[in-house]
Amino acid sequence: MSTNLHTALTAMLGKAAHEAGLSILSAEAGTDFNQRPTAQFRLALSPDAPPAKTLQLELSDAFDFEKPDLLPEITVHLREAAKRLRNPRPDAYVTQAGLPLSFNQFAWPFHQSTSGADTYVVHGVVHLEDGSDSPLHAKVSASMTVTFAEIVPAPEQPYAETFIYNAIRKTLDQGQLELLKSGNRQPVPVTTRYYSRWQKKFFFTDTDDASRLEFLELKAYWLSHVLGKDEPVWIADPRDAQYLNTTAEELARMAGDLSKQGLLVLTDDYAVPTATLLARAEEYNTKMHAALDITKPTFNEEMRAGHTNM
Repeated sequence: MSTNLHTALTAMLGKAAHEAGLSILSAEAGTDFNQRPTAQFRLALSPDAPPAKTLQLELSDAFDFEKPDLLPEITVHLREAAKRLRNPRPDAYVTQAGLPLSFNQFAWPFHQSTSGADTYVVHGVVHLEDGSDSPLHAKVSASMTVTFAEIVPAPEQPYAETFIYNAIRKTLDQGQLELLKSGNRQPVPVTTRYYSRWQKKFFFTDTDDASRLEFLELKAYWLSHVLGKDEPVWIADPRDAQYLNTTAEELARMAGDLSKQGLLVLTDDYAVPTATLLARAEEYNTKMHAALDITKPTFNEEMRAGHTNM
């Protein structure tokens, strides 16, 4: 491991990473949005992993995740990350509407808004991943209210990445983010409407068996076939389960149903699409283009072209 960072945080993370089956490839000193010190770690399943199969984790330099209420969640985060790193594209996801995406350049941890609003903000970039090296992307500014921040154990990457990514997916599903070749940051508000204090769980999308099955088909098509050269993808990702308001166990069961239908080949919780599923490629591409269309507001097309009397 290359490192210029020698702190108690490095030792603690090293122990948690080892338990999750991960290696720390590097540990570097960094700074957050407000120039406060951070610790930047690069983790992978093996020391010789290529850059695309590594995980970047950035934490506040003074963060102590061995506190009793923090350690369990970071342990779960790293174990799930280890499974996700076995995907051909660990940074890639699909939306229920049918968009294949990658999440990159997120600058953790949260920082307080500079606009005067009483919110905490994290910046990142979401790219369209349709296999064509599309230039379409959205620079996002995801913000959580002070009330919502009280729910989160810590405003750090391991405790917030999942619900931030899912809020972005939900916002795209609603057509409230635009994928562009260039542009300014677009807001993604994360409020208590995404969380039930009574049930102590997040809610993003109401789904049923049919929509969850379709989601798994889309995931296998885009993440395994188009982006992954038919390498297997983790089909029972808890991050997807939260997004779909279901459980990882239920996703695994539904993947079994798709396997019985001849659409997936399963090995444990990883899946590849069959020729029968790939025969539906036109359907999945049509769905993607329809989802793209709703991210492009039509009301301002004339204004974009300069045809306005305002």
